[in-house]
Amino acid sequence: MLNVIEKILNFFVSDGEKSTDVVPKRDIDSSLKKSLEIFRNDFNESEDLIIREMKICGINSAIISIDGLINKSITGDILRLITKFESKTNNPLEIYKKIRDEVIAFSDQIEVGTYEEAMQMAMVGCAVFALDGCNKMIVLGVQGFSIRGISEPTSEKSQRGSREGFIEALRINITMVRRRVTNPTLKFETMEVGSTTRTTVCLCYLADRIEKKILKEVRKRIKNCDLKSVMTSGCVSPYLEEDGDLSLFASVGMSERPDTVCGKLSEGRIAVIVDGSPTVLIVPYLFVEYFHNIDDYALRPYFASLNRILKFVAFFIATLLPGLYVGLATFNPELFPGVLLNKIAMAVGTTPFSLMLETLIIHFLYEIMREAGLRLPQNLGHAVSIVGGLVIGDAAVNSGLIGAPTLMVVALTSISSYIIPNLYEPITLLRIFFVIAGGTLGIWGIMILFTAMLINLCSKSNFGIPFTSPVSPFGLLGMRDTFVRSSWKILSKRRNRIQSMPGSEI
Repeated sequence: MLNVIEKILNFFVSDGEKSTDVVPKRDIDSSLKKSLEIFRNDFNESEDLIIREMKICGINSAIISIDGLINKSITGDILRLITKFESKTNNPLEIYKKIRDEVIAFSDQIEVGTYEEAMQMAMVGCAVFALDGCNKMIVLGVQGFSIRGISEPTSEKSQRGSREGFIEALRINITMVRRRVTNPTLKFETMEVGSTTRTTVCLCYLADRIEKKILKEVRKRIKNCDLKSVMTSGCVSPYLEEDGDLSLFASVGMSERPDTVCGKLSEGRIAVIVDGSPTVLIVPYLFVEYFHNIDDYALRPYFASLNRILKFVAFFIATLLPGLYVGLATFNPELFPGVLLNKIAMAVGTTPFSLMLETLIIHFLYEIMREAGLRLPQNLGHAVSIVGGLVIGDAAVNSGLIGAPTLMVVALTSISSYIIPNLYEPITLLRIFFVIAGGTLGIWGIMILFTAMLINLCSKSNFGIPFTSPVSPFGLLGMRDTFVRSSWKILSKRRNRIQSMPGSEI
């Protein structure tokens, strides 16, 4: 039996088989005819591949692009400049250099020497210029594809913060970060991830704030990604976690807000921006930061501190309350006040299920309705809310299938879990575990599971930084902005900077 369990764990935890889909790079041939044939063959005569052939000073040339990804007006202006070019010489190399340096001296222009580089640039919205007799190609940044407008992120609402949120276009996201951090030490590094999609991933950090060994490890983990397709930042996130990490809590943060990301950069973090995803990853990330929000730094300190305390209280309510209710009502009912005990006893006596099963049923019904509300079109979402309120609320209680006290407990925990939206997934799973522990072992089961959760949190680290710092290990400087927030006059004297523990191995 133990061997079977070990094999199952190894299947999920091990690195698995590395991808071997490495595409060898091919140097560009000086023959334009052969180059265009390679493009057509590699793209399988795709309908969106545009090859505009023309003659310049009697020499064959071509501009290669992908339909729908380029700005046609800018591309047309470049074509007019090239076709009007005249030269006294017929040497292809000299003509190529004059076109590159004089005719189309474009600000966003690079030179490539392999077909793979040229094709990759064409597929991200660039135009590729090729001239017969030259083994180089000129890439021009003429992107013009449609993108979603910048708007406030729906998952991170703010009362006093910025109304801008990241979108799917990588360059726009980089611009939003650069506009807020006008510092020459702000660096951007790009690399490709995914042997099939070749998605661009950008590392963003402040060179004078980041710890070099953390940066080196982040680069290493991203380069070692053996993914074939990268469709969202969630695909890259597991590779930034520690190997063998089975915790429910992620040590990689996520945000759709540029102001939040810029604040983390000033503390020595690294932002990982994935092209095509509006969610930016933040590493390293601490557990207490799940309870922080951009509005905390715009409000007065006493009210921001109250909000944070409410969030911590809501976390324990959402996680522990259903399990405590089931455990006490099942094994230690004498701990309830007399009037409340009578109400609970009457409700339990009139329902056909045990208290643990009843609580689990309500939770599952609630999750079904929540998922339906998320996936249905917006105009049908209100109908789900009305039907859910009638089914789980009035009808279920009046028919005697569900007790009113149990429904109140589940409703309170569900509302509390929305106060910390980034922790909704682990809270939901922990809530079910605590209900089962309370229904089978009572208060002792709750304490055992709670202790196991604390041990898991305190033993977790990423990039040599404890997940529960600055609480454990205790850091006096970090406590100014943990459970309560000090005023900006105090915080500005010495800002926090994320650093790995001395002697730790990354």
